[in-house]
Amino acid sequence: VHLVESGGGSVQTGGSLRLSCVASSSSYCLGWFRQAPGREREGVATICEEGATTYADSVKGRFTISNDNAKNTLYLQMNSLKPEDTAMYYCVATGRGLKGATIWTETLFRYWGQGTQVTVSS
Repeated sequence: VHLVESGGGSVQTGGSLRLSCVASSSSYCLGWFRQAPGREREGVATICEEGATTYADSVKGRFTISNDNAKNTLYLQMNSLKPEDTAMYYCVATGRGLKGATIWTETLFRYWGQGTQVTVSS
């Protein structure tokens, strides 16, 4: 599965961005992870084929993950952005063979995009 992200950029605190990820084929679960300089990589949000989603506590109520199966495209709508959201955001996918992936099961996501940078200034 080949993943290509887009939609990153620079915004001020309180602004919004929508990340997109086009996949070359379908996967059972998809998601977004992020990594800021000097910090560990963390799961942001995931969505699986049955509709189950998981979110990091730090983004609940501000970020929304969605998937357009017809277009093989994953989205992450990010509202009320904060400086601590600044990071490289990676689109991830499990492929067809794995189910039950969440933000806490990073190793189940076999496929990773190159990342798109999000920078939030205060």
